[in-house]
Amino acid sequence: MESKAITRYIHQSPRKLRKTLNIVRGRAVGDALNILHFSPQKSALIIEKTIRSAIANMMQMVDDVNMNPEKLDIKEAFVNGGPVMRRFRAASMGRAARLRRPTSHLTIVLTDNN
Repeated sequence: MESKAITRYIHQSPRKLRKTLNIVRGRAVGDALNILHFSPQKSALIIEKTIRSAIANMMQMVDDVNMNPEKLDIKEAFVNGGPVMRRFRAASMGRAARLRRPTSHLTIVLTDNN
């Protein structure tokens, strides 16, 4: 059985999220949560919350109170780019400089080992 959780409009670039996501892709959920919990990156907190949401979705679908979330695996984990907010700030000699503020969409798919 599979469960999925999607976090959208994360205020961080997809490249920075992928850097942390590559560490936990394909691992067991227990190992991934342990790595992410002690990781100093901002993206680790977002990925951890999304994995916990996918676990909750799985437990809701299965309706089994005896299910152990540690036996789940991360089947898919990917980041897509979201909309880019464009802002302007003052630059030298009266000019305006464009600031790009990217967003991301994170998708986590969990599966049980059966």
